[in-house]
Amino acid sequence: MEKVIIPKVLAQFSQGLTEKQKPYISINATPLEFDLDKDPLELQQSKFLGKPFVPEGMEYPKDKSGNPMVLVAQINFSELPRLDGFPTSGILQLYFSTTEWWDMPGTEKIVYITEEKLNKSQSNACPTLDIKSYEELPIWKIHKLDFKKALDTGSSEDCQFSFDFGGKDYWDFEETLTEEEKESFNEYFTSEGHKIGGYGFFTQGDPRDYSADQATDIQLLQLDTDDEIMFGDSGVGHLFISPENLANGELEKAYFYWDCC
Repeated sequence: MEKVIIPKVLAQFSQGLTEKQKPYISINATPLEFDLDKDPLELQQSKFLGKPFVPEGMEYPKDKSGNPMVLVAQINFSELPRLDGFPTSGILQLYFSTTEWWDMPGTEKIVYITEEKLNKSQSNACPTLDIKSYEELPIWKIHKLDFKKALDTGSSEDCQFSFDFGGKDYWDFEETLTEEEKESFNEYFTSEGHKIGGYGFFTQGDPRDYSADQATDIQLLQLDTDDEIMFGDSGVGHLFISPENLANGELEKAYFYWDCC
């Protein structure tokens, strides 16, 4: 895990900012040039879109109208570097309704397949989805995922990040900087990208900031806008989970949130 260099403009706050850094898993998502109904990746492999692993005995997810949902993200934790507090095995899946996925809640489903179920065969009850099923989704190509452990530095919108810049908050301190200093400042405090854990990046605001019950919830997964991914107008999707549910391995109790510009 590479050390994050604190820029000169923030040197006086070096110790405090270092203490605020959080380990997380950075996701490099590579779009594949395959038809959406022809997934070349292994069934249990981490991916965006593609064919999910559905063990025998698991009912395939359906929306409120009874129609099959589409896999949006599949994370196999055994492929990830170790991250404290997160599973080391099992598969997390996020499904969307093929229509009106943006109308939360109720148009998404979160599934967690535990390690003991990974030895089961693929279910024969999986539906065959045609390309039209993907037309309204925010991800447009199957993506192969690679993972790397890194340090997150903070985010102006994440309700779990706050810092005293010599008596000034984030925005007031930024206003004292030159344009060149602002560039270094903003490059340091970036929480963009696809990731597991770490600080969240938001275009409108952190939903955890409006509920005392969710204030300590952990970011389980962040899906950012990319070349072949777009949540609304350059938006970001998140899965959040309570510390208790994460510790108990009850990842299906996570919840989805997205916003856009």
